[in-house]
Amino acid sequence: MPQAGHATGPAGTPGRRTLSAADEAARMDAVRRYDILDTPPDGAFDRVAALAARLFKVPVASVTIVDEDRIWFKAAHGLEGVSEIVREPGLCGSAILSDEALVIPDTLADPVAFDNGLVAGPMGVRFYAAAPIITGDGHRLGTVNILDTRPRLITEDDTATLADLAAIVLDEMEMRLAALNALRAEQERRREQEEARERAERDMAAIQAFASTLQRTLLPPALPVVPGLELACHYATASPQDVGGDFYDVFPLDGVRWAFFLGDVCGKGPEAAALTSLTRYTLRAAALIDPDPDKVLTSLNTALLLDPAVGTRFCTAVFGVLEPHEEEGFTVTVATGGHPPAYHLRGQGTVEAVQPKGGMLIGAVDGACFASHSIHLAPGEGLLLYTDGLTEARTLGGDMIGEEGLTRFLAARTGPISAAEVIGDTVGLIDAMPHGAGDDVALLALSVPLADAADALTTTVTAHTIAPAGEMPESRP
Repeated sequence: MPQAGHATGPAGTPGRRTLSAADEAARMDAVRRYDILDTPPDGAFDRVAALAARLFKVPVASVTIVDEDRIWFKAAHGLEGVSEIVREPGLCGSAILSDEALVIPDTLADPVAFDNGLVAGPMGVRFYAAAPIITGDGHRLGTVNILDTRPRLITEDDTATLADLAAIVLDEMEMRLAALNALRAEQERRREQEEARERAERDMAAIQAFASTLQRTLLPPALPVVPGLELACHYATASPQDVGGDFYDVFPLDGVRWAFFLGDVCGKGPEAAALTSLTRYTLRAAALIDPDPDKVLTSLNTALLLDPAVGTRFCTAVFGVLEPHEEEGFTVTVATGGHPPAYHLRGQGTVEAVQPKGGMLIGAVDGACFASHSIHLAPGEGLLLYTDGLTEARTLGGDMIGEEGLTRFLAARTGPISAAEVIGDTVGLIDAMPHGAGDDVALLALSVPLADAADALTTTVTAHTIAPAGEMPESRP
């Protein structure tokens, strides 16, 4: 019977071809593609080897992968303690040279196999048959082998069965490869997601750092010391990624008078930052020319309308001037432009809104009208200015605090007014809201201490908080 895998000549002498260097390199690429060399035992391959031994009634059966210089056993039945052998011609090394099964009925009669280590060595293999494990693209990775210690013959049906077992091994390797590829793809996806998350976190941190730095340039680094006056402030942005549009400042006009303002520009981000910078500069410059609050807001309105970069943006603001009163405390003259009222806290539960009539939005229309109003800020009294993020904060029931709620909250103060305490309590009110303020919040409080506390007075400043609203900043003298 012709033996599969042999080229039988007239004299019955089998001859075997060899693989070219290019074919062998391509075959090894295929072996590495399956990533199976030196992997732990696998039940599926072990069962194929055991099934082959049982079907053919042989003592030894194996599933091998042919490496560059060795034969590695993925599974072996009846071959204990052997995981690999050198790649010698004659058996497995020869079986991968053909697409057909190699059958050697008597190894001692085979001119190539007779001196193979498995034949000439202690095992004394006398019969060998192997079907190559062939990939879909034609590369022979290894073999499914059966071995016996006595010569024997097998039928063509037997060689077909052996080829089927080799095909089953390939199917198992393909499924294993598909699972590996799926795992690798998932690992790669997770790695890419993790890298994307890390990049996003770095980008977010950079954006937050940039926004924080930019925001700080739009606020005074510290409130000044005003003799006979206590000052406190708070600033918090709704989002650390956005530059807020709220602003405030206190600065000297001359050796006696001081100016202050607080406001809110339309929008957020770089455009709002540019408008805030323009607004603060204009208010300071206009106040040094003519500190009348009404005229200062008029100058700001004109500047915003003349600047094409401002576009349709506008702002609201409260501008005031402090002048020592002839008796005690200060005369405070304020003008508003579309801004919520300031609150005059007189102690003993008395709170009055300070909102002159006629205050229009600033930068919205030409000829906008603004009006001034003066109050006496006496010892024990205070003034609170704020942006609408405070009154728009929502309670647990979903209602906004509103001006009525803020008035009730401020009226609960019965003792002398302290600017630092007013700011601290107001921030506490915001923190008590389920979602904080929900918008940027700027607070500025002024108070005149009683006579017995005036000598020890230092300006109190609440540190600027460039962070989500609701975080309580630290206070420092």
